[in-house]
Amino acid sequence: MALLEQFIQFTQQQIQISPKNTHLLLAVSGGIDSMVMVDLFHKAGYSFTIAHCNFQLRGEESTRDEMFVKALGEKYNKEVLVKLFNTKEYATSNKLSIQVAARELRYAWFEELLTVARESFSVNGQQSMVNGQPTPDNLRLTTYDLRLLSTAHHADDNIETLLLNFFRGTGISGLHGILPRQGNIIRPLLFAKREDIVAYAKKNGLAWVEDNSNASDKYSRNFVRHQVMPLMKTIYPQAEENLLGNIERFKEIELIYNTSIVQKKAKLIEPKGNEWHLPILKLKKQVPLKTIVYEVVKDFGFASTQTGEVVKLLDAANGSYMASPTHRLIVNRNWLIIAPIQPEEATNVLIEEGVKEINFKEGLLTLKPSTFNEALLAENKLPIATNIAVLNADDIEFPLLLRPYKQGDYFYPLGMQKKKKLSKFFIDQKLSKTDKEKVWVIESNKRIVWVVGYRIDNRFRLKPSTSKMLEIDWEKV
Repeated sequence: MALLEQFIQFTQQQIQISPKNTHLLLAVSGGIDSMVMVDLFHKAGYSFTIAHCNFQLRGEESTRDEMFVKALGEKYNKEVLVKLFNTKEYATSNKLSIQVAARELRYAWFEELLTVARESFSVNGQQSMVNGQPTPDNLRLTTYDLRLLSTAHHADDNIETLLLNFFRGTGISGLHGILPRQGNIIRPLLFAKREDIVAYAKKNGLAWVEDNSNASDKYSRNFVRHQVMPLMKTIYPQAEENLLGNIERFKEIELIYNTSIVQKKAKLIEPKGNEWHLPILKLKKQVPLKTIVYEVVKDFGFASTQTGEVVKLLDAANGSYMASPTHRLIVNRNWLIIAPIQPEEATNVLIEEGVKEINFKEGLLTLKPSTFNEALLAENKLPIATNIAVLNADDIEFPLLLRPYKQGDYFYPLGMQKKKKLSKFFIDQKLSKTDKEKVWVIESNKRIVWVVGYRIDNRFRLKPSTSKMLEIDWEKV
């Protein structure tokens, strides 16, 4: 089957688009892959706009590529949009590699164009407007729906991506390679090998420009292309076909895997407001444990390399925790709690030693550690108020846990030697149902230290032998 026929079949069946009412944004570098993509879309009857990024990294070559792509507008009678980037400056200021910087810049621009297109329209050839302002790069829109970006990734790119992901250790999600359609990005050449693309370009008399950086092995993708794959083909001549077959199998395996993971997570995770609670004993019985633990925590900023530490955390002491950039995993009795790091969003807040202030849903806590002087107690110079707790810091273990009251909680009210359930304590205090829902407690190693705003625990009262004191002030919302 000719490449054009395969292209039409692939775009309709795998990507599910057709020329009718579809206007595409084509990312065109000027290289052979993108030139063949443009020609195929043109011959298949699609409407499209061409977008070219000039990263200003290769001097005259970059300018040459820009002028070459601009000339396509006349050849195909299409609009060509060009954006110049100061890539080196962006990479330096954001501490990124040139490759990562270029990727971020180009996809941010492409998304800007697609967003503008979604929000704009043209009337009688007038310039499109968004909120009364001209659209970027003088983009004029047609009545077509411009929502999809097309890139020229092909089968060889897919093989290289598979191998790079495998060596990086991205897990099963990286083994399906590049997807034909992902969000608003499509890759209509994934069915074609590079040799097929080159043959098509030569047969149809297409011109293209060469990027000299593609010959350098200092880039990981080029190294795989020029060194790894040729060596593997000396051992397995069908290596490329085998890997492409594996990609298709991995896609199907991933579907089965994800279905199972969704079911496991639904049975394990209990959403509680902005938190997620997992029963530790039930979690520890899961097989395979590390895989399921990783799938649970990866969405909260934890890396695959931390999975072993998370598993160890399941056997750690109460109050133990570990953190990602956005969340904490907290051991609280028989539960593993996933809570946002921002205290005002969490309903279980860790208070580490040295912390001076904690903002939470019911107000502001201020912690004031000091040395205890028995004379303060004898002379009644200690603060006495329901919104202030003065505690024996000698008996306190950090981190403290600030959390809402829950059924079954008990403490030893100040002045009493016997424990009392908080539910009964609240009856004595004549609290309404809504008042109870706003009660928070502070724990130290599974023991309630203070029912915030009401009473401290007798076990943490000041004694003549106390050497360190902790005052906690509560400023109510």
